[in-house]
Amino acid sequence: MNKKNVLYVKDLNKNYSKNSSKSVHAIKNLNLEVNEGEIFGLLGPNGSGKSTLFNIICGILSPNYGDVIINGINVNKIPVFERVQKYGISLIPQTGGTFSGLSCIENLKAISEIVIEKKNERNYKIEEMISKFQLEPHAHTKCCELSGGSKKKVAIAMALMSSPTILLMDEPFAFLDILTVRDLQETIVNLQTEDSSRCIIISDHSARELLGISDRALVLANKKIVAQGSPREVIDSPSARIYFGDSFKIN
Repeated sequence: MNKKNVLYVKDLNKNYSKNSSKSVHAIKNLNLEVNEGEIFGLLGPNGSGKSTLFNIICGILSPNYGDVIINGINVNKIPVFERVQKYGISLIPQTGGTFSGLSCIENLKAISEIVIEKKNERNYKIEEMISKFQLEPHAHTKCCELSGGSKKKVAIAMALMSSPTILLMDEPFAFLDILTVRDLQETIVNLQTEDSSRCIIISDHSARELLGISDRALVLANKKIVAQGSPREVIDSPSARIYFGDSFKIN
């Protein structure tokens, strides 16, 4: 059975002006399709365009040309606040993502008041997120006092308060120890299992950890896609060796 296409990025280009006479490509002629229920991985070195792509999908940045299509609708001209609310997009940034001076539960309350209209539904959703991410011991702890893994869980819980269709995760495994990474991998896979209509797009440098949970992936290098497909197809692609190296393997 074919999955419904949720996100289609078509012929996307983004340039930044370096000076009055020269511009620098951030993304060149990028095409990308992500289907419902997929975990899709984005790999590539710093400066390859991963964060730029996320910002264009959200509407924080506008492309020079090319289209962002969500559920068959071109959203290029739709502003970020409307795009996020109407088309169900949530972004979890690499760093931050929480209000550090607020407690875990205060962070969730703050977001819930923006995205959920009815108070009883807000309270239910907060309790659900606290339980789902096992945050009960940290409910009243300020986020600045939490471990990296717990902070990441709070950020994910905040992103899920709006029940997004497209969940963007920017380098979620960065700066985490291996046990916390494994716990986070399990969390992401469970999110996919719980909602088959949601797609999860993850950008990260941790190739082995990312490919271990991705259904499909691509590698960005020199501002364009150099390989894409299943994790095995990506690893076996000769053009992706510029990123992985010749000795890279996964189980």
